[in-house]
Amino acid sequence: MRHRKSGRRLNRDSAHREAMLCNLLNSLVKSERIQTTFGRAKELQKIADKAVTLAKKNTTASISQLTKMVKSDREEVIAKLLKEIGPRFAERNGGYTRVVKLGFRRGDAAPTAIVEYLRAEETTKKKAKKRVAKKTAPAVEAETVADKKEETSAAAE
Repeated sequence: MRHRKSGRRLNRDSAHREAMLCNLLNSLVKSERIQTTFGRAKELQKIADKAVTLAKKNTTASISQLTKMVKSDREEVIAKLLKEIGPRFAERNGGYTRVVKLGFRRGDAAPTAIVEYLRAEETTKKKAKKRVAKKTAPAVEAETVADKKEETSAAAE
C-alpha cells in the first residue's frame, strides 16, 4: 500500500530520481524552457515552484535550502534564481511555471511536454485584463437587455 506517499516514482530508485529532477531543474533555470516527458514535467513543476519561492525570500536559510536542492552548477543556478527569476515573480503568489502538452514522442510514444517559467509581462497583464473585463462586461450586458426589451415592446405596439 502506498498510503501517504506523494509524487511519481518514474520507474527509478530514489537516488536516481532525485538526481534526474535536480538536473532537470538546473536545465530549466539556465534556459527557462525545456522539453521532457509529461510525468517528469509535472514533478519538475513542483520543485521549480518551490525553488522560486525560496529565491523570492532571499534569506540565508532559503539560500541554504536552495543549495540542497541544486546539486551541480550551484553558483550559476542559484545566482540566476536570486538575481533574475526571484525578483521577476515578486508580485506573484505561486504558479511560476507552465506545462504545455506537446504530443507523443516518436520512438516510444511517450507523452511529451514543455516546462517553462512565465514571463514578467504575463504575470501583470493578465490580472489587469481580468479586472477590466469584469468591470465592463455587466454594463454591456445590461445595455443589450434593455435594447431588446425596447424592441419587443415597440414591435408589440
